[in-house]
Amino acid sequence: MRYWFIPFLLLTAQVKAADWKLVWSDEFNGSKLDYSKWGVSVDAFGGGNQEMQLYTDRSKNVRVENGRLILEAHRDNPNVQGTQRPFSSGRIHTKHRGDWRYGKVEIRAKLPTGKGIWPAIWMLPTDEKYGTWAASDEIDIAELNGAKPAELLGTLHHGGKWPHNRSSGDKTKLASGTFGNRFHTFGIEWSEGEIRWTLDGKPWQTQKKWSTRSAPFPAPFDQRFHLLLNIAVGGRLVGAPTDTTPFPARMEVDWVRVYQRK
Repeated sequence: MRYWFIPFLLLTAQVKAADWKLVWSDEFNGSKLDYSKWGVSVDAFGGGNQEMQLYTDRSKNVRVENGRLILEAHRDNPNVQGTQRPFSSGRIHTKHRGDWRYGKVEIRAKLPTGKGIWPAIWMLPTDEKYGTWAASDEIDIAELNGAKPAELLGTLHHGGKWPHNRSSGDKTKLASGTFGNRFHTFGIEWSEGEIRWTLDGKPWQTQKKWSTRSAPFPAPFDQRFHLLLNIAVGGRLVGAPTDTTPFPARMEVDWVRVYQRK
């Protein structure tokens, strides 16, 4: 029996891989960001979460270097659109450049850690058919509270427009090391009525229940979503940085790949 076991596992993996077709990717092999695939946020909004950073398009905050995307937060008192804050950072998105309904999304990345550091890999609705946040919802593929560097969060935000929104999610921990020590592959597999989170190719959470006040299930996760990558500094989830928080705080992304069912 044992002699059949390993070939069976290999065959199962091959069948699963054969189910998916690559439809969008960025390997970051060029010398600069590919603007046909990514937009760069420049704003002082703070995300409504009491965040302390300004997002800029400066190369110190967003760049491609040695085959990797670099997003970097600095303690440098930047000024953007007439607003000054203690920190600058980077946020990029695929809106109107990469928008998908269902599929598998994977990102191989190394995340920054430290008190007050809040890296995120997430998705927002492109068209907001069901209303503004969170009536049209949000998918958090991977979030990290930098003070808990071995703990990963995956969350859905749904329900109604703020403040009538709700969230559903879970967390997982590494057996050893931190998400800043080495690269990991963060992902979701999203189908009608189900979203499954994966870490290094292994499922760790599945959500099958959500809602919006505007339409029946499986809305609102039945529309096109786009991808966002960013490092927030401060905010309700992580609190403010301290004098010992390491800066610059860097997210390194090796690649981003999106698949859909054949």
